This record gives sequence, C-alpha cells and structure tokens, in this order.
Amino acid sequence: MKFSLPCLSALLCVASVAAINPADKAFGRAAHKKPVIEKRHVSEPFKNPVLQKRASKFLNANTEKFVVNGSAIPDVDFDIGESYAGLLPISDSPDETRELFFWFFPSSNPLAAEEITIWFNGGPGCSSLSGLLTENGPFTWEAGTNAPVQNPYTWVNLTNMMWVEQPVGVGFSQGVPNITNEVELGLEFIGFYKSFVDAFDVHGYSVYLTGESYGGYYVPYIADAFINADDTDYYNIKGVAINDPILGDGTAQQEVVVVPFVEYWSNLFFLNETFMDAIRAKADSCGYTDYYNKYLQFPPPPGPFPVLPDPFASPNYTCDVFDDVYFAALEVNPCFNIYHITDTCPHLYSQLGIVNTGDYLPPGEVVYFNRSDVQAAINAPPTNWMQCTDTNVFGGATDNQSLSDTSLGPAQDGVLAHVIESLNNTIIGVGNLDFLLAPNGTLIALQNVTWNGLQGFQEYPGDDFYTPYHPEYNGGALAGAGYLGTWGHERGLTYYQVQLSGHELPGYAPGAAYRTIELLLGRIDSLSDTSDFTTQTGNFTGNSTIYKREEERNVAHGKFYGGDM
Repeated sequence: MKFSLPCLSALLCVASVAAINPADKAFGRAAHKKPVIEKRHVSEPFKNPVLQKRASKFLNANTEKFVVNGSAIPDVDFDIGESYAGLLPISDSPDETRELFFWFFPSSNPLAAEEITIWFNGGPGCSSLSGLLTENGPFTWEAGTNAPVQNPYTWVNLTNMMWVEQPVGVGFSQGVPNITNEVELGLEFIGFYKSFVDAFDVHGYSVYLTGESYGGYYVPYIADAFINADDTDYYNIKGVAINDPILGDGTAQQEVVVVPFVEYWSNLFFLNETFMDAIRAKADSCGYTDYYNKYLQFPPPPGPFPVLPDPFASPNYTCDVFDDVYFAALEVNPCFNIYHITDTCPHLYSQLGIVNTGDYLPPGEVVYFNRSDVQAAINAPPTNWMQCTDTNVFGGATDNQSLSDTSLGPAQDGVLAHVIESLNNTIIGVGNLDFLLAPNGTLIALQNVTWNGLQGFQEYPGDDFYTPYHPEYNGGALAGAGYLGTWGHERGLTYYQVQLSGHELPGYAPGAAYRTIELLLGRIDSLSDTSDFTTQTGNFTGNSTIYKREEERNVAHGKFYGGDM
C-alpha cells in the first residue's frame, strides 16, 4: 500500500462523486461521475467527506519521508497495510546525532483512535524487529518456514503499534551509545518519543508499553520516566505488559528455581537419577532449596528477601546449577532450547540469524533485515544489522566491554512498585516452557515487592486463563484455544502463566498473548472472560472431532462449553 502526501501546498486533490442528471434518472441510466476538485492545505482537513475519509491522519509534511510501501516488502506477497518507518532523534538538540529506529503501524480498529502501544525486545542490545517478525507483527516469518505469512494475531488488529530499536547502538539506530544505567535509558527513550509525538501529531494519546525478557528492565524504567515527566501531552502512559521478564535478583530468578523446574518437566529433560541426585545436593548446599521453600509462599514472609551470592563471583562457579542442567540437557537433546524446552533436533533456520548456541544459518544465506532491498523498503540506513548487537549498549561513551547495566532490577529498587501504584494496570506473564526465566523465579521476584499496601500476592494466582475458540484462516499462524494457563490479579497487578508457551510468548501462544493485550487496553475485564475476541465476528465454539464429542457429552449432561459461555 503506497501512501503519498495529500495535497501539499497548492496541489489539488480530486475525488469522484455522483452528479445525477434528471434525464439520467428518468431513463434509469447510471449516474455520470463528475470530479470534485478541492485544494487542501497541510494540517487542515478536507471539506469533502469522501476525501477526508480516505486521508490518513498520520500522514503529514513531517511524516511523508517515513511512509513504507506496504505492497513492496521483499518476499512478502501481500499488502501489510499502512506503516511508517525511519529514524528520529532522542533530543531536540540541533547537534543530536543519536537516533532510534522505529516501525509504526496504524490500526484500523476504531477503539484505537487515540492510543499507541510500543513493543521492546530485550538482550540487552537486541532488536525489537525480531518481535515484529516472529511474534506480534502484521506479518511473521517463523524459524523453519519457507516464507512470511499474514499474522491474524498481530496486535495491530487491536491498537496502533510501534516497534522501536533501543537503546542507541541496537539494530538500525544511529549514534554512539553513552549510557550506563536504566534511568539514562529511560530519559533517552522519552526524548525519542517526544520527537515521535511532534512528528505524527499524537499529542495526548494514551501510551501502553510492552516487552519481554530484558524488557523486564526496559518497560518499568521507561514507564517510570514517563510517569516522572508528569506531562500527559507527551507521556500519557496508561499501562504496561511484560512477558518472561527479568525483574529482580538473577540468582533468585534463575538458579533457585532450576531443580524444581527440572523435576516438574522431568519427562522432557529425561536426566538420569545420578545426575538429579547431584544437582539436588548442590541446590541444598548452596541454599537454593531452603530459599525456594521459604520465600515462594502466598502470602510471602516479610521482606526484603536476602540477596543470594552471585554464583559467577566464585572462581569455579560452584553454585551455578543453571549451567549444570543446561549442559546435561544438551547431552540428552543436542538441540535443547532454553527458551522452549520441547524443541528437539534439527535446529531450524531463522531469518533473524545467529544469536544463541545452536542457531543455524545456512551457507550463503543473508539475514532478512541485513538485506539491502529490505533496508531500502523500510527507510533504514545501510547497516550491518544484527538481531543482538555486539556493541555494549551500557558501556558508556567508550564502549567499555567490562561495564554492564548498573541498575538494580525494577523489583528490587521500588521502580516496579511505583509503576504498579501509578497505573494500576500492570500485567506480567510467563510461558511455562521457558527454562531461561522460569515462572517461579518471576513469582519469587514479585513476592519480594510491596505495592498498594501489601507485599506480594496474598493468594496464588491460579484462576483459569481462557483463550477464546476461534476460526483459523491461515495454516502458517495458528493459536491454541480454551483453558491455556492460570492467572490472578491483586491491587493493580495481573500475573499469568501459559502452560505450553516458551520465552517468546506472543510467538508460541499468540492467542493467549492477544488476550492479555485486550485486557491491557481495557477491552475485557479479566483473563477468565469467556467471550469472543473483541475483534472476532460471529460465534465460534470449535469444530474438531474431539470438541464435537465433548460437546455431545456436555449437552447430554445439560452443560455447554463454547465461545459464548
């Protein structure tokens, strides 16, 4: 879809409207069409309603340079719709050289008229375009598949969506990184977002921040920056949602929970009892077993919880249970995936390239976003694009490789609590097949947070998480339905788990992720809501053989379960 700037300066715009001659009407002939010519000035609406309806409210003199031709995306054989992409500076300074790359997709959903939802991937240093291409974008190209497909579960169906590559140093973003912590990152981002608001004239729009993984740092700290700016014209933040996040102490989130996680999924890991006895003994001696049993309680014991030693601070990494299990799992399953533990060989080729051990790039293949034709199509500067940069984005101005993010996790320093209390619309979820950041690690981090007068969840968040039954139109993008996990809500914070999802939850469980965004945007009241998707038309209650047999049994017993429960 190619958009051009409507009626710049003295340019004339034409629309065809019916001008009916009485003689034509008398003889029943079709009306002649007479062109209506109207001059329109930038930032002023058309007087003719037909012309005005066709005009994009996001297209103006400042944004024309960002227009993406939706029917000319390489290898995508369908029109992805209206979108805008390019670089915007992180400050108003005329000498500013640091710019962040964005790709913005307006939604046709009438409920999204004055809101914008922003997505961040993690790393730190990984591109949010990976989320667009494999999780929640309008088209996806999943690993091991031959071509992109339309994504019926894109969040663009619900809200105006923007994927941003940040901080400086990531993806197509330009300039020299010079930050060392999350507070500086938040200020960097709100400078960019001010540039976006001014360019696209979206002053006062409601803003929702979303992300995953190290986005567990990004989202709360950027939200905190929005809140502290105290300027609803530019930073009218209304809610945040994060899946599979790092939020608190890494030892508690990743080491303490390893043995119980492996025991729960023992038939998948299939590790021998000699090894299991050894890591149980190590977990006991390192204090992980006692910590897990004491602090993963509902309600929790009074905090703050003690911070366990970093296992990598010791010379021989004695208490690094995580890697002990990881290397053992690789012996049993050479293609073990810490993000999605049900994966087996072979390794699948991803268009995003190599990031982690086991990622596969066939000889001669070029990473999708590193292709010159793709970069030209999305207004990106010629760049050696990497899914995760080899630049230290927290290395300060000198790219000091010995430095790292100096901020504490937002669950440790009050930032997450401030966000929850300020917005009363915070959603945090985890896929239960995620070994990297297992669900109980996230719960331990949250049980150490005090918000809105109490510490942690007072009851285990174990309500049924329902995802509506729905028709499927695209065999390349499917989503589960029914009761897919559990959830709970207390005092402005929602927590959920999806049983058969991995780390990249919107990709592995797109229907469940879509439902959480409906909750974030206020389109549904709870994750137990059994109504249809808000963008779904008609009634659909499932049509599989198993479902039909279950329906027959339920009818026989006077019960019915389906899309209209």
